[in-house]
Amino acid sequence: MSVKEPLTELDARFSSGGASPTGWAEARQELETAEMFWVTTVRPDGRPHVTPLIAVWLDGALYFCTGPSERKAKNLMQNQNCILTTGCNKRHEGLDIVMEGEAVRVTEDALLQRVADAYEAKYGNEWRFTVRDGTFYHVSESTQDEDADGGLVYEVNPSKAFGFGRGDEYSQTRWRFEGE
Repeated sequence: MSVKEPLTELDARFSSGGASPTGWAEARQELETAEMFWVTTVRPDGRPHVTPLIAVWLDGALYFCTGPSERKAKNLMQNQNCILTTGCNKRHEGLDIVMEGEAVRVTEDALLQRVADAYEAKYGNEWRFTVRDGTFYHVSESTQDEDADGGLVYEVNPSKAFGFGRGDEYSQTRWRFEGE
């Protein structure tokens, strides 16, 4: 799938003199290889909710799953806006990515199977899912049993993203996607 490259801008106010913006290819690589993400959703009363999770990058979007009774799933039923964050917790090195978008529930079994395959390829058998009726079912590695409730899968296409580079140069890059 061809994804249009975003508009890339360096914010000089928060960057070292002479810094260059981080290219989208480097940011995308970070999203593809990151093992952990933090998802921020909005509670019905407007307060933020943040929790760690795993996710996969596929065809220009991040995908994550959650149980239907979890707070993030309940929040997304009322407000699809979310932020996914990943990066490094080092002060003088690394690249942090903050990606904004709408979390849209995925129910098409063919796409869910591709996402399930991406989870297993990235995270191993511990995160093997079967797909049925628009839902992920986690298969226990030790017992080979499926969980009873299943998991909802969400797709987040970036609307805007920020990159915070640290090291010899500090940079703040903003990527704006079509429609932003």
